[in-house]
Amino acid sequence: MSMTDTRRGVIQAAAVLASAVAWPAWMPRLAFAPAQTAPRGDTLVVVFLRGAADALNLVVPHGEAAYYNRRPTLAIPRPDDRRASAAARAVDLDGFFGLHPALRPLLPVWEAGHLAPIHACGAPDESRSHFRAMELMERGVEDERGPASGWIGRHLATLNTSNPSPLRAVGLGQLPQRSLSGAVPVSALRSIVDFHLGGDARAVNQMQAALASLYAGGEPLNRLGQETLGILETLQALDPLGYVPAGGARYPESEFGLGLRQIAMLIKAEVGLEAAAIDAGGWDTHFAQGGSEGLMAALLTDLGQGLAAFHADLFAHMNRLTIVTLSEFGRRVPENASLGTDHGHGSLMLLLGGHVAGGRVHGQWPGLAAEQLVGPGDLAVTTDYRDVLAEVCLRRLNNSALGEIFPGFTPTLRGFLTA
Repeated sequence: MSMTDTRRGVIQAAAVLASAVAWPAWMPRLAFAPAQTAPRGDTLVVVFLRGAADALNLVVPHGEAAYYNRRPTLAIPRPDDRRASAAARAVDLDGFFGLHPALRPLLPVWEAGHLAPIHACGAPDESRSHFRAMELMERGVEDERGPASGWIGRHLATLNTSNPSPLRAVGLGQLPQRSLSGAVPVSALRSIVDFHLGGDARAVNQMQAALASLYAGGEPLNRLGQETLGILETLQALDPLGYVPAGGARYPESEFGLGLRQIAMLIKAEVGLEAAAIDAGGWDTHFAQGGSEGLMAALLTDLGQGLAAFHADLFAHMNRLTIVTLSEFGRRVPENASLGTDHGHGSLMLLLGGHVAGGRVHGQWPGLAAEQLVGPGDLAVTTDYRDVLAEVCLRRLNNSALGEIFPGFTPTLRGFLTA
């Protein structure tokens, strides 16, 4: 029996025991480590935009006429287009690229030098299949023959930080993200509030007493039970409802905003968090995508407000924090007949943190003329997403085992980050 299976058994036993005291229906795989356990290198936060976000409307190439020719309905107006309201225009970054207007909250992050978009990046896979593309990207491999573990999991396994915390890696959601899978135990966390059992102190005390009695002793299973008890006590010490973000930050009242807020709490509580993964879904915009307003604009509002609040809340921690966003692939350059965009190829990544080479859009721009597109009409990939992640691992996470993290791939360091 593996350690993961054993740990799961402990949690299941705790859940059965808890039924009399209103234990929540879900139970993440958590364990305890002493507070004040500091990670080596930055804390890594990975945001996966699931569904293939439209990179061209996220960071808009407003300086390229072909963008407007191919998207007569969905294109975001140029920053100087007086025919559109100021609120509907792209937010200029460098005279060629601009942010979608819903991402205006990220402009202060850009101006602080803490935001580095990387355009026309992605994976070599051209299947345009959500399942296959996400699977390979989270594993950090080029095809199915690679290892089944995730790239973050391999990073954690190859870097000895002397950090025993089971909160070393956390996946926000019911199950940990595939990128976290590997030899290092991972915690899946939906809501710290749920660990307070609805504020019923008597129920909490009963649960802790029951676990302490059931798992007294020194056997491995008992130690796991004691770790589970310890993490309950640790999360009980946090006050998610009373938490006041720093810097006047206001997280959106969404699942994504709640997740980022909880990651910020864990970072500040110094429970040994080294890596966190969180998802934002809904980006498969085949129908009625919208331009400056509509479906995608609503998704970008949540994303922009969430990341801006996270940056403001953790501004004092920015020199030890790196945030990465990625999506499995981009969208087709021309809009379709349903006023949406179909599966494409080239995508976009965002890097946020105190040591990104911010204030400029990175990547080799391939252009949008017909002869410059690939496949059925897609933005080309000129930067492999693993180049970005490998540089994060090497320069900010202090892990040089890139051959093990991304097997069969030789990364090119392009200067997205500083050492």
